[in-house]
Amino acid sequence: MFYPMFAMILLTTIIGLIAFKIRYQAVQNKELGFKYFQVMEGEGIPQKVKQSTRCINNMFEVPVLFYVIATLSIVLEETGLLQQALAWGFVFFRCIHAYILLTYNNVLHRMLAYWCAFFSMLSMWFVVVINIS
Repeated sequence: MFYPMFAMILLTTIIGLIAFKIRYQAVQNKELGFKYFQVMEGEGIPQKVKQSTRCINNMFEVPVLFYVIATLSIVLEETGLLQQALAWGFVFFRCIHAYILLTYNNVLHRMLAYWCAFFSMLSMWFVVVINIS
């Protein structure tokens, strides 16, 4: 469980760096004023800035539930092969989701990756609930 959680931390860091780069370039290219970042509101926001902001925000939504169940799995010693596979599945689908959001942004593809990750995480919860009952 530790390694999938660490992989999620790396993914979050990489997305954060990408978002910073996109924002920096938007300011450098005068597509966006620096003042925008005071309250993150305004008009005429470049699509890439919106997408990268949404992507980094996503990393602090459902993944929080993943961190909780992964930590709980370690504490309860519920880290078997199925749980490991589900954890890595979650990480894999979150990587795919982020890639789609930051590149071609097809909503159907992104939604499929999102739900695959979500059900991987939810399955991790069911494994723990069933095994401790």
